[in-house]
Amino acid sequence: SRFETCWPALMKDSHGVIIVFNPELPSHLKEIEMWYSCFVQQQPLLDSQCLLVAHHKPGSAEDTDLSLAYPLNKLKLIHSNLEEDPEDVRMEFIKYFRSIITIINESREREEMSIIS
Repeated sequence: SRFETCWPALMKDSHGVIIVFNPELPSHLKEIEMWYSCFVQQQPLLDSQCLLVAHHKPGSAEDTDLSLAYPLNKLKLIHSNLEEDPEDVRMEFIKYFRSIITIINESREREEMSIIS
C-alpha cells in the first residue's frame, strides 16, 4: 500500500486497533490478515486490543456466519449494519473503548509499581 511509510507513525503509542472490512469481498478477508499482522502482532498489542468490524452495506445480505481462520478467529468480531441496528454497534464500541481504558490503566499502574519497587 502506498501509505506503508506512514504506518510506524500511526502505530506509535497506539493502544487499540479497529479493523473495518467488507465481508463480501474475498480480497478484504486476505487483507485483514496483513493488517492484523502489522498493526497487532508486530506492535505487539494484545488480541483484546483489536476489534474486527464486518460492515454490511445497505441492502447487502448479512451472513452472520462469517468464519475467519486462525488467528483472526480469536478476535472480537462485530457485524455492523447501520441501517438496521446502529444502537447495537454503538454499544459494542463503548464496550471496546472501556476495555482499552482498563488495559491502559492497568499497565500504567504496573509501571508506577515498578518505579516504586
